[in-house]
Amino acid sequence: MNGNPKTFLTGLFEAAVATADPARCVPANLPPPPRGRTLVVGAGKAAAAMAKAVEDNWTGALEGLVVTRYGHGVPCRRIEVVEAAHPVPDAAGQDASARILKMVSGLSADDLVLCLISGGGSALLAAPAAGLTLEDKRVVTGHLLRSGATITEINCVRKHLSAIKGGRLAAACAPAQVVTLAISDIPGDDLSAIASGPTVPDPTSHGDALAVLEKYQIGEPAKVIAHLKAAVDETPKPDDPVFARTQTKLIATPQQSLEAAAQVARDVGIAPLILGDSIEGEARDIALMHAGIARQVARHGQPAPAPAVLLSGGETTVTVRGRGRGGRNAEFLLALAVALDGAAGIHALACDTDGIDGTEDNAGATLGPDSLARAAALGLSARACLADNDGYSFFSKLGDLVMTGPTLTNVNDFRAILIEDGAADGPKT
Repeated sequence: MNGNPKTFLTGLFEAAVATADPARCVPANLPPPPRGRTLVVGAGKAAAAMAKAVEDNWTGALEGLVVTRYGHGVPCRRIEVVEAAHPVPDAAGQDASARILKMVSGLSADDLVLCLISGGGSALLAAPAAGLTLEDKRVVTGHLLRSGATITEINCVRKHLSAIKGGRLAAACAPAQVVTLAISDIPGDDLSAIASGPTVPDPTSHGDALAVLEKYQIGEPAKVIAHLKAAVDETPKPDDPVFARTQTKLIATPQQSLEAAAQVARDVGIAPLILGDSIEGEARDIALMHAGIARQVARHGQPAPAPAVLLSGGETTVTVRGRGRGGRNAEFLLALAVALDGAAGIHALACDTDGIDGTEDNAGATLGPDSLARAAALGLSARACLADNDGYSFFSKLGDLVMTGPTLTNVNDFRAILIEDGAADGPKT
């Protein structure tokens, strides 16, 4: 291809993020003003940017509070923005959640609650269920994050340890009208799983949540296990009347971002192949699958001839066994490097669209045919780093981390693998 492969891949990522920018996707989805009050609440990594988009495009009076991750705040005039911890909750999130519940109580049928939801909202809406403490939730969250559980499994547990998630916020708002604008970071765009579905019916049960903990052999805290076994105060289900005046709109999705990146590729004559917007599994296993498809393109021109770019989204998981640094995108890319073993003409990027890969300060990283050779020259072993879950250190020492800072949106992981025309299945010489 003409031009720099890394620049091309970075451009695809930027197009994917731009499509999910709240300033672009919120305005057209705003409901008409109500006869009564308009109250804006919400949570997630995009919540503050969404709140600003509401303020900039709302003609009537409004007030409210949203909670977002530290560093993801945006100045707003009428909607208060609170920053809190993610992915393990803290007292700031707990306090903000309690204030939201108090704010929506006592509303009338003439009032409107505009709920702004995006990925990260589960950790940020930290309102422990009766009998549980914030520390209980912190401990079980830490275990789940290290276990390799999927985001849907994690959120199933979170909903049943919460006083606000799993439809409970909608119940607290009744009889007011509730309109939720959601930016999806969940494979399959399951509304009940985005930020653990605070305003939508919950199809899962306490038993389902307990089964997740048993699957990953998580037996503490004891109060959490006892709470789930007691199965008291189940989350509201689809036939509950509290949802009679609720509406949810998906305003940005992983698929839309993949399609935006695909169009950028087409515009420069590169065939885009969207592998899926909801790919889940261990990051290193997903990397093996992607490497196999990339090799098929390079060797046989299938399912499309080079130049081509493989695009995929979703959320991989990492079962942490080492002591290294690195989010799931760095883990994916490091495993991809090992699988490709320096195959010529194949370049890749893997980033989280929120700009933060796990708990690190990078969005992700890039990979080239020469990455392993450059690492070896520095005394770095890709296999050893992978065994230690140390993708961050590997790509940092190569100077190949992608650093964007918070993007103020979140449609999950974005992966792009470029197979250049003439790519061969062998080490680059």
